[in-house]
Amino acid sequence: MNAPEKRPPGQWRGPSRPDTTRRLRSWSIGGALLVLVLAGYWYFNHAQSNRGARPENSAPVRVARVVKRDMAVVERSLGTIIAYDTVEVSARVQGTLERANFKEGQFVKKGDVLFQIDPRPFQAVLAGAEANYQKDQAQLQNALRDRDRYAALSAQGAISTQQRDTSDTNARVLTSTVAADKAAVDMARLNLQYTEIRSPIDGKTGPILVQPGNMVSGSNNSNSGTLVEISQVRPVKISFTLPQSDLGRIQARQKTGRLLAILAVKNGAGATIEAPVDFVSNAVSNQTGTIELRATFTNDDLSLVPGQLVNVTVQLNDIPGALVVPRDAVNNGPNGNYVFAVRNGQAVEVPVSVVTDDGTNAAVSGALAPDENVVVEGQLRVVPGADVHVIPGKAAQNATQVGL
Repeated sequence: MNAPEKRPPGQWRGPSRPDTTRRLRSWSIGGALLVLVLAGYWYFNHAQSNRGARPENSAPVRVARVVKRDMAVVERSLGTIIAYDTVEVSARVQGTLERANFKEGQFVKKGDVLFQIDPRPFQAVLAGAEANYQKDQAQLQNALRDRDRYAALSAQGAISTQQRDTSDTNARVLTSTVAADKAAVDMARLNLQYTEIRSPIDGKTGPILVQPGNMVSGSNNSNSGTLVEISQVRPVKISFTLPQSDLGRIQARQKTGRLLAILAVKNGAGATIEAPVDFVSNAVSNQTGTIELRATFTNDDLSLVPGQLVNVTVQLNDIPGALVVPRDAVNNGPNGNYVFAVRNGQAVEVPVSVVTDDGTNAAVSGALAPDENVVVEGQLRVVPGADVHVIPGKAAQNATQVGL
């Protein structure tokens, strides 16, 4: 066995000095990192406190200002666009449909020829009627001459009274016959004109219901009675209903000429579409308890289509100098409506009465002052009389615009 190595007195017996140096360096780096983390934590909390200290249990809320302004009293309804006029075009005479002179969906004007029925049978009937008319007219001329001649001879006593009366009667019969022939000619000419089926209005055509080559009948009761439907879409009407409880305000507003229907759509220029109400029904529906109103829109850009459903807003009155808050600020409790006003950093419950609500803003009455803040978000965490803090960032919309 080898004897243990002997070291001189005072010589280091542990690990070598290079290992110790590396370990001390690691401890130094770790300590420096710990100091940096603690310093960052202190700085973060210190910066946050400088941004605005708040009580520990205060509720975060968003607020909006109370605005004093005129408030519109409005009603909203769902309306239906209807064509100003709709016509079902039918044939007035029977015949073979030769051609259609338009394309489906095309705009046509009043008097445009839409369809052509084979005119040849009607031309033949007209020619025959004119021939009979001319024949009977020639016979009438001869009968009139005989009547005049017999009248002169009767005055001279050369013929009997019976002969004179017979010639006079013959002339009258032929006069009636010629008149009937003239009516037959006019009817035949009219039927010939009916072979050209013309548009009775300006409008937009629908689908062609009877294609050329089919036999059409002049009777509307037949299956092929309607050839095409034309709708006048410049202008159009909108039909909507309001509760009968609004009838008094509707009538009062209509007398002022300011009863307008405003649609929740824009025209081609991006402007709001509105028009005066020009029809109020003469009866309230006993099934729905509503009354129908209509307004007429020019619809020059064809942005409104018959059958389209649109939201309609009607202004029925004005409330001058109302206290207006966003609708979200109004809460409902056991004792009625209330809002939370933020005063001196605390939420104060203020009872209010809602005068009108347009769906976006509400006009209220209560112990509120213009320009003070009311809570619109975070009410569930608010305790009356407790501290609150306003969340910075995107502010809630103030009640500064009419919600039409």
